[in-house]
Amino acid sequence: MSEEDVQKVNVYLTDMKNFDAMNVVYEQQFSAPYPTRTTVGVTGLCGDALIEIELIAKK
Repeated sequence: MSEEDVQKVNVYLTDMKNFDAMNVVYEQQFSAPYPTRTTVGVTGLCGDALIEIELIAKK
């Protein structure tokens, strides 16, 4: 599988101040048309994680 197979991305951020930095990396990783994305601010993630990214892909 490759980036072209990604249909949906769910991003969970513990601090929404990191959104712009995450968005820069997102635009570097994927090319237009970008996969549908949902970004959610959360109060915590497993361990000391600052971000969790879930990808849904279809071959």
